[in-house]
Amino acid sequence: MAIKIIIIVLALLLLTLLAGRLALNMQFHKQVKSLFLTLRDKSNKIYRVEQLSLLPAPVQRYFRHVLKDGQPYITFVRFTHGGLFKPALNKDWVKITGEQYVTTETPGFIWKGSTSTFVARDMFIGNKGRLTVSLFSIFKVVDASGIKYDEGELLRWLGESVLYPTNLLPGKHLQWSPIDDNSAKLSFQYNGHALFYTVTFNGIGEIVQLETKRYMGEEKAEPWVIKLTDYLERNNVLIPTTTEVLWRLESGDFSYAKFLIKEIEFNAPGKALAHFAGFNAAH
Repeated sequence: MAIKIIIIVLALLLLTLLAGRLALNMQFHKQVKSLFLTLRDKSNKIYRVEQLSLLPAPVQRYFRHVLKDGQPYITFVRFTHGGLFKPALNKDWVKITGEQYVTTETPGFIWKGSTSTFVARDMFIGNKGRLTVSLFSIFKVVDASGIKYDEGELLRWLGESVLYPTNLLPGKHLQWSPIDDNSAKLSFQYNGHALFYTVTFNGIGEIVQLETKRYMGEEKAEPWVIKLTDYLERNNVLIPTTTEVLWRLESGDFSYAKFLIKEIEFNAPGKALAHFAGFNAAH
């Protein structure tokens, strides 16, 4: 009798976990569809080398290195990654897999990161930032939003533009200004937010580091650093495939994310919709 009860309890726990995971996947699907509502196609807009003439020297070097003259602007991005994540200073590194969808003409993204114990979702949709974390796909332990998260998620979107670099070309909201031979300031103004990065380039033109200030939770803005390595050509664009993200605290650097790009697609939202259609059919 006791064994039967144990089996029933375990079966119920398993069903609960599966139901929670399915519910999260469906919610993620809805959020991606909501992001798609902001999608405006600018892939008919073409990058030309002549656009670079007034930019600081290291910025010109970067675009000449990573882009090809005549290629279309990147409107939509989907990518997946593996890697490691450190939830807190006193926590160990855990393996993580992630999937992200991005729009560029209207700033927006949604990311889902999954570990053996929690699922996190970072997003900037409809000019609003939000972070949620669910333990074992069931218990929501974080649901954070507000002005500081609006700014923080927009900063993430801007910093990750190294994966879709036509988004870093100067325009209505974005400007570059010189610092020295190997660095420049990236400024971005959007919807009342005035953001910046100090961007460092290596000798061949790759962006190797972006640094800004970002709120670490609700309390205080701290130096926030993105380090980039292992540039490879993907879809005719040269992008970094390894990323490390850290907080530069008074007590020392706190590295909390080390991601490796697995696959990346540009300007193919139909494939994403087909992916979700397959998901719905399978469930």
